[in-house]
Amino acid sequence: MTSTKEIKFNIAFINTCTEVEGPFRRVAIWFQGCDLRCPGCCNPHFQEIKAEHILSLEQIIEIVSESKAKNGIEGVTFSGGEPSLQIGLPILARRLRDMDIGTIMYTGHYARDLSDDLINSMDLVIDGPFLVEKADKERKIIGSTNQRIIVITERYRSNTVWYIENSRHKTEFNASDFLYVNGDVLS
Repeated sequence: MTSTKEIKFNIAFINTCTEVEGPFRRVAIWFQGCDLRCPGCCNPHFQEIKAEHILSLEQIIEIVSESKAKNGIEGVTFSGGEPSLQIGLPILARRLRDMDIGTIMYTGHYARDLSDDLINSMDLVIDGPFLVEKADKERKIIGSTNQRIIVITERYRSNTVWYIENSRHKTEFNASDFLYVNGDVLS
């Protein structure tokens, strides 16, 4: 059995406080590497399977804890790349749940094709590959109409309207050592 001290994650980018990657203030974690490589993906630079920023389970827990204290975050959104490639993700999600932090996962795979352990460790899952020909113009930060919002726990059941309400798309700009834009595509 793997010790939690040995669990590592391949991180492309972390935004420690966002309001455009799901309901409420959240930490957004984009993982590096994708086994699907959907044409037209909004994050093509996160598709290559390569070591990027390797962080331990405890380092991520510390980042989330600090953001909860400093920014009042309510949850974490996992995106990518492809989050399901991170073997320790169910353990991370359960640790976050123990801290009263909600979890949302975007996956290009269908939930039925992923392990029950992974799916059941999340509060909400948006599943399905991005299909350019089915681009979603109605829902916020959901790429195509084939992608489903799957409520796993009661935590976000009443908040799924966030993806639809006001159907006003938002984009955030963050500047530190570089400029990073997240949220909906600017058009």
